[in-house]
Amino acid sequence: MFEQINSRFAQIIKNIKGQGKITEKNISDTLRDIRRALLEADVNFQAAKSFINRVKDKASGENVFNTVTPGQQFIQILLNELTSFLGSENDSIHFNSSGKTIILLAGLQGSGKTTTTVKLACFLKKRWQKTPLLIAADLQRPAAIDQLEVLGKQIQIPVFAQHNTDIETVIKDGLAHSIDSDVVIIDTAGRLHVDEPLMTELKRVVTIVNPDEILYVADGMTGQDAVNSSGAFNDALELTGVILTKMDGDSRGGAALSIREVTGKPIKFIGTGEHLDALEAFRPEGMAGRILGLGDVLGLVDMARQVVDEKAQEELEEKLSRGEFTLDDFKVQLASMAKPGLMKKMLGMMGGPMAEVNKMMDDGDTESSVRRTIGIINSMTLDERRSTKLIDPSRRNRIAQGAGVQTNEVTQLVKQYQQMKPMMEGMAGKGMKERMNTIRELQDSALSDPSGTGKKPKGSTGKRLSAQDRRKNRKRREKQLRKVRRQEKTKD
Repeated sequence: MFEQINSRFAQIIKNIKGQGKITEKNISDTLRDIRRALLEADVNFQAAKSFINRVKDKASGENVFNTVTPGQQFIQILLNELTSFLGSENDSIHFNSSGKTIILLAGLQGSGKTTTTVKLACFLKKRWQKTPLLIAADLQRPAAIDQLEVLGKQIQIPVFAQHNTDIETVIKDGLAHSIDSDVVIIDTAGRLHVDEPLMTELKRVVTIVNPDEILYVADGMTGQDAVNSSGAFNDALELTGVILTKMDGDSRGGAALSIREVTGKPIKFIGTGEHLDALEAFRPEGMAGRILGLGDVLGLVDMARQVVDEKAQEELEEKLSRGEFTLDDFKVQLASMAKPGLMKKMLGMMGGPMAEVNKMMDDGDTESSVRRTIGIINSMTLDERRSTKLIDPSRRNRIAQGAGVQTNEVTQLVKQYQQMKPMMEGMAGKGMKERMNTIRELQDSALSDPSGTGKKPKGSTGKRLSAQDRRKNRKRREKQLRKVRRQEKTKD
């Protein structure tokens, strides 16, 4: 997520931190680099200009130059303004306190709306213990109803559907059928904002239903196109928020960094994968940290809470308080994070060295690394798992042969476990703040690559724009960059 802009910002931050003294020229050069990075990431030109002006105002004069650590101060300003730029506060679903909450999803064809409908239902069911009902109101796309029914069955959430009828009847009957549900999510047909008959139909539905939330589902990989279309839908429907999909692909980040500024509507959720639980509540402060390469520790802790069994965690807490953390315990923690794509997400949230490791590995690499590590532990005796001091060269060779790995991988695992053990035991009985500090310490350990086999990055995957669309986007960005350079020459 945001690989391109993240690498640019990482270099910019490195440069500013490396300055012995911060001057107006340092700031000016840095802001110019930031502006170019934003435009290359397909951020809306006016949005990029607004952001630069805010940072410039906050970083002027005594606000930075006279501080003890001017470089760090500037980075903090950058983080604060980027957070504000993305939305300042977490803005999730506003539930109707007097009855069921009705959520209507709208958007263009191909944005992932039907899948997002199911993901949102899954999120609400798991996170807030809601009982959703899905209404299949996409009567335009063949097999859309079947798709929603199949996906709903997978997560055991009911779907109301009717064939050979009109959208208004489907929704009215669906609402009448929702007696046992406290949330109703309506999946509508994808439509272009310039298609007047379909937009008129959607307006009529909104008038009839009066939904509590109208969420625009935007393909995060389409950049400014998503921003422009969301603006048109907002003018027609008065949106309450946006869901960005396909953020796990080769997104440059333009949509995420532009939509709030251009439309004034908050990003409420982001889709981060193909799995039905791959939907995250959008946290501006966490996303800003990820973009700048500073990490998202709160998001990491929240994700860890979701994947770790509470009873198992309580048992682990007791063992840690007694100074008992064995390789078997380590294996349990790894196994809970072996879900496809999960390890990569968590590494990306940690920032710093671990974020760099994340860039070096794809999903297959991280999952393979976890499996190899578990295989090594399984090849050890119970005594060896309890005390790694017993693992001499002869035992390392035996363990490696049993696990089908190289001897140095066993050695690497033992070293990493010995580094991590006191940190894990030090977390026992501590509050959230202390745990966050401990997690930060882990960033500097070698835990990020359990097998010691970091690999070079592979080409990113995900939906690609057509060659024609890529040429259009490139020409647009080049035009914007030329404009910026002309302005800079005029100032000089």
